[in-house]
Amino acid sequence: MGCERLMFDGWIAAVGTASGTRVIVGHWPRSPFGPFSDVMLERADGWRTLVAPTPRTVEYIAGTYHFDEVRTDPVKVQARDSTWSVAAGPLDLRFQVGHQGALGLALRAVPWPLARRPLWAAVTDVPARLMSGVRTRGSSRSGCRQWYGAGGLWPIVGARVSFYGTDLGALAPVIPPVRFGFASAPASPALVRVLSTVEHAAT
Repeated sequence: MGCERLMFDGWIAAVGTASGTRVIVGHWPRSPFGPFSDVMLERADGWRTLVAPTPRTVEYIAGTYHFDEVRTDPVKVQARDSTWSVAAGPLDLRFQVGHQGALGLALRAVPWPLARRPLWAAVTDVPARLMSGVRTRGSSRSGCRQWYGAGGLWPIVGARVSFYGTDLGALAPVIPPVRFGFASAPASPALVRVLSTVEHAAT
């Protein structure tokens, strides 16, 4: 049995809201499926929703992570200066990023060829858990392993989020941790430059 290894090069944004809903946005200019974006949303009651733009991306993401509901809807992401806008089916999100702190600058200093290697993910997994509660390697489903390489981190300093036209409240920590897969998101809302590698056992 061999393995299929796919890499997704882009950005992950994590936002919490006063209503308890947490939103994770993946924006992937480079992926095996071409450029696309997706949204994972967990409500305060624990209901987990995936919004992705095509049947193919929905099938792949839902086969890698865990959701109670999946939707195939257009997902549009625009980034202008420090402001990002996301429209994904019933979700509208607009957030602003601040300046990088010491951790973000340290991540940017790591050479990208090194940051993308499984060994580097293994080295950084424990420090990442201690500093932010995030894991850099693990498994969400049987026969699947993943690892992340980060190339920068920016704090999200403001956000407006609505779902089905209802305002979800002010920006808040991403608490409790989201439960889509093995890796949650930093408790402090943040935008991360990331290379995500997913390896599935080929049948």
